[in-house]
Amino acid sequence: MADGELRILQKFDLPPFRPLRLWRGGDLQTLRNWLRPPKDELDQWPGEGYIFTCHDGSGDRLIAKLHRPTHAARRPLILLVHGLSGSEDSYYCRVSAAHLLAAGYPVMRLNLRGAGPGRDFAKTTYHAGRSEDVASVIHDLDHKLKRHGIVVIGFSLGGNVVLKYLAEVGASADLLGAVSISAPIDLRAAAHCITSKRNRLYHAHLIEGMRKERGLDAKDIRTITEYDNRIVAPEAGFRDAEEYYAECSAAPRLGSIRVPTLVIHASDDPWIPVETYGQVHWDDNPYLHLKLPVSGGHVGFHGIGLDRPWYDLAILRFLDILRHKAH
Repeated sequence: MADGELRILQKFDLPPFRPLRLWRGGDLQTLRNWLRPPKDELDQWPGEGYIFTCHDGSGDRLIAKLHRPTHAARRPLILLVHGLSGSEDSYYCRVSAAHLLAAGYPVMRLNLRGAGPGRDFAKTTYHAGRSEDVASVIHDLDHKLKRHGIVVIGFSLGGNVVLKYLAEVGASADLLGAVSISAPIDLRAAAHCITSKRNRLYHAHLIEGMRKERGLDAKDIRTITEYDNRIVAPEAGFRDAEEYYAECSAAPRLGSIRVPTLVIHASDDPWIPVETYGQVHWDDNPYLHLKLPVSGGHVGFHGIGLDRPWYDLAILRFLDILRHKAH
């Protein structure tokens, strides 16, 4: 895309996000994901299993599930990347997949290393900086699957992974575009926020999910930072959690992205401080387009009059622009 086209992309319009009346505020928007999650209906699009080998020499493999739309169309493949303690079956992956398939897009739901059904296919596991695994999948995708292009979408931790990957590959990215939703682009700030007193219930939920994911009975690991210090950092080759956070946070690297990228975050996200988004000079990079509604919670965005999360509406509008600019 030329710079002029990118400027047009930066100005694409969306209806403002208006939260459901009984679910106002970041906490209620976030909690609704568990209390009343959006419905998905993926049964009409049977999944095809795929296995990808990581390129780091570990022998670890990644498991993914591909769904094809009912009617073939010239649409890019959408690659969905889940968040912390998630998998291909995370509700947000399933809901977005259903809406994208209904719109005619093929969708692949990727399990990050060691997640979900990929647990028995990897000796190590994912973390917020394993961008090389996204690179492995994109590189090894069958040509027929990516002949109309690829758009990668990351949720929460998966959003940071995607943004880090985009920054690393720059102009050589084999993508039409990308979307990040509720990403912890400053990992240190996110870890500090989630361990705050007001977030103790969220934090307990995440810690328990991480223990189960790893099959751990380490009750003495009380915080995410302790988990990152004792489990993630040594396994991934970092000195400690601080080095892991510094090396893997996407925020300092966003200026290197060279594909159209939609970044969505809510100002009232209780897990990820909005200040980390305010520290990025978004306008300095025409490839980046930030949508920062005042509300929406963490991967919430449950709005008035919508049968899907607001970010799914944003994704479809963004994809329309990418397709029109590509032709």
